[in-house]
Order: sequence, then C-alpha cells, then structure tokens
Amino acid sequence: MTEHAPLSAEELAAYFALREVASLLEHGVEQQLRDDGGLTGPAFGILARLFGSPTGRLRMTDLADGLVYSRSGITYQAGQLEKRGLITRTPGEDDERSIIVEMTPAGREVLDAVLPGHNDVVRELLLGSLSKRDVAALTDILGRVRDRMRAGPPRSAAPRAKRN
Repeated sequence: MTEHAPLSAEELAAYFALREVASLLEHGVEQQLRDDGGLTGPAFGILARLFGSPTGRLRMTDLADGLVYSRSGITYQAGQLEKRGLITRTPGEDDERSIIVEMTPAGREVLDAVLPGHNDVVRELLLGSLSKRDVAALTDILGRVRDRMRAGPPRSAAPRAKRN
C-alpha cells in the first residue's frame, strides 16, 4: 500500500480558507439571486452561460459540464426556468437525443435585473479587499487549478449510476 503524505500546515490553511471563502461567497450570492430574481445559483449559471454563448443556445450536456452540475440537477433547474418562461428546451437538430436550451426575452429581463446586485455582492464579498495585482494573481492561480481539474473527462462522460 502506498503511503500518502499529509498536507502541511500551510496547505491545510490554504485549503480551509478556500472552502470557507467559497461557502461564504456562495451563500451571499444565492441570497441576492433569490431576493432580486427568484433564482438559484445553478439557474443563474444557466442563464449566464446562455447569455455568454455566441449563439445564445447550448446543449444540456454542455451546460451541465460547464456548471459542474449533475445531469439530473441541470434538468431540474432547466425545468424550473422553463416553467417560468425564462428558457426553452427543444430536441437537437442533428441528434434528437440531445436537448438544446435557449434563453427567452423574459429570461434576459430577469438576468438584467439580477446582474447589478450580483456584481455588487461579488465586489463586496470577494473583490473589495483585493488590489488589481491580487485579482490578477487570484485569476492566474485559480485558472491553473481549474485547468488541471478540467484536464480529465467531464462529469457527463461518467457512467450513470445503476438503480436497483
């Protein structure tokens, strides 16, 4: 059996600080999204990704992979957005097994309504205590970590759990 080296005190401190910051930021963002637009974090992520897409459309699988969310979770969130008229879901043109998601004008209105408060919360909770140099360093460091984590196959490539 291979022995695993324990994390150093510095590594543990960095790990726990990152977890705590991520939790506090997520809590603040979730509260603002709920208050300003009746959105969950994943629902906001769907709308934001659609807005950022060159075509304004994405496959459900690509949304799940981009948001690092389960297929069933993204399906549920998309269903809630569709009920509110904020997105549409249609079968893929080339592959009827794939589902294409597109933001509606009402979805754009909700996104426009939540973005100013979202920016304020992110600035207040995360960016407000950082210099421009800190932001650049954080972007570089987290970008490298993200790229390493994303080097493997996406979650959607994992086999589905078998139900008994």
